[in-house]
Amino acid sequence: MRIMARGFVMSVILFLLPVWGYAAEVQFKEGDQGAEVASIQVKLKEKGYRITKADGKFAAETTKAVRGFQSSQKLKANGIVNKDTYLKLMGKDIKGVTTVNNKAKKIVDTAQSFIGVPYKFGGVTPKGFDCSGFVQYVFNKNAISLPRTADVQYKVGKAVLRSNLQQGDLVFFTTYEPGASHCGIYLEKGKFIHASSSHGVMISQLDDSYWKTRYIGARQVIKM
Repeated sequence: MRIMARGFVMSVILFLLPVWGYAAEVQFKEGDQGAEVASIQVKLKEKGYRITKADGKFAAETTKAVRGFQSSQKLKANGIVNKDTYLKLMGKDIKGVTTVNNKAKKIVDTAQSFIGVPYKFGGVTPKGFDCSGFVQYVFNKNAISLPRTADVQYKVGKAVLRSNLQQGDLVFFTTYEPGASHCGIYLEKGKFIHASSSHGVMISQLDDSYWKTRYIGARQVIKM
């Protein structure tokens, strides 16, 4: 009986674990960055709070503005934009928007931790990456499985216009052969990170003369 009871308790715990994980609240706080942070800054500025520049970087100035707004709304003034603060400030639910943003931020942070890793044709580890091996490795580290090569990666997810690029989107170029033969991960403000055959993992600009003429499209693979 004890064994059966213990098994029942363990089953209940395992059943509830995914629910607890899903229910964990997502939020914006100091140190975060991205398009949604910029939107928050714009709203704060519109309401009269000091925001020097809506640059998408959640720094001390934004924290102070959030605290001021929270105090005016009789919310806990901790400088963290949780679901209640977001709803009051933005007029919409935080659900969904933050989930994507947080995933994208983790992917971008992972990618940037490998800056300087040398290029290696066929490389799929931090000892050396080629472009698609780098992208695949970074996303795999964040529990998102991608195909191995750039041309096949170009077929997954959904197409994204260049004007609508967001952190974590994949950007593709035609280089040594027609079609998608090079890829990278979009950061922000026209920047992307990739494994360059000449410099290894580095950050480049989409508007650089070389990349601008070879850009062929982008894909969003982080599920909404």
